[in-house]
Amino acid sequence: MDYNSAQERVKKLKSFYKNCMWFAIVAGFILIRNFVKYSGTDHNFHGWFILTVWAIILGVKAINLFIFDSEWENQILEEELKK
Repeated sequence: MDYNSAQERVKKLKSFYKNCMWFAIVAGFILIRNFVKYSGTDHNFHGWFILTVWAIILGVKAINLFIFDSEWENQILEEELKK
């Protein structure tokens, strides 16, 4: 891995970890708010749609960062070139 691709990967990792941190903060806020506001009434979780979509987006980003990284791409490219 050269310097430029390593630098780009670090930027992507930093962005991913920031998104995870904000997800945890917002999810915690929504969970606490729902617990306080709806503790005596129903036990439905309000705000699940936003958190579900956000979690799916984070999951896709995680797959792109940790599974389909540049090393994987280079390995597949070399395998194809050998054929």
